[in-house]
Amino acid sequence: METILAVAAEPFELRGLTALASRSEALPWPVDFARLAEVNGRRWAMVAGGAGARLAARAVECAGRRMRVDKVVSTGFCGAVDEELEPGEVFVATRVVDADGSPVCEAGDPGSRRPHSKGVLASVNRVVSSEAQRRALRERGAAVVEMEAAGVARWAQERGLPFYCVRAVTDTAKENFSIDFDAARDAEGRFQRLRICQAALRQPWRAVPELVKFAWRARRCSQALGEFLADCTF
Repeated sequence: METILAVAAEPFELRGLTALASRSEALPWPVDFARLAEVNGRRWAMVAGGAGARLAARAVECAGRRMRVDKVVSTGFCGAVDEELEPGEVFVATRVVDADGSPVCEAGDPGSRRPHSKGVLASVNRVVSSEAQRRALRERGAAVVEMEAAGVARWAQERGLPFYCVRAVTDTAKENFSIDFDAARDAEGRFQRLRICQAALRQPWRAVPELVKFAWRARRCSQALGEFLADCTF
């Protein structure tokens, strides 16, 4: 049975897929989250190692050293750059580009009849928190933005493995974040929940509702991702 490796930044991005597993087991790997599961007759290895390309590459490298990997999927959440995309939508990247629009790699079609959007995904190493920043990425051709796909894609490319990128939209192209999420990351790039909460409490009338809204959307997006990935043919 082939093994599909799903790589996310945070464990909660993978909950929708793990919830559909007929069998699963935790893996004792040195990453934030690692699990082997069977979903709809397919074997999935799932890892989450933190935000950003460097941590994503480290997580996928960890998995690659410990088992044979046949296909690689960068998954999790993304922010809309295209104004037509709405929260909760599943997005399949056809191409991954850097922040300046330079190409990283093409991405495969995972094969699904479920509703989804397609287009170019910008993979950057910072949180794109303003409408103006999103507009600049849109002008370079991107439809969504996230932080890990480039690191995963380069690892897969170097090994000649099929690469896919499937994301769920958590925020719209016109939204602005009041919290400086980059300031809430540690030296390696991981988000620190305590720092995020402290930042929210400095402006609770605005930031706390933003976090509540994100938490609600995250649950919805995780479920949508799980259902979508479970039905893909790859």
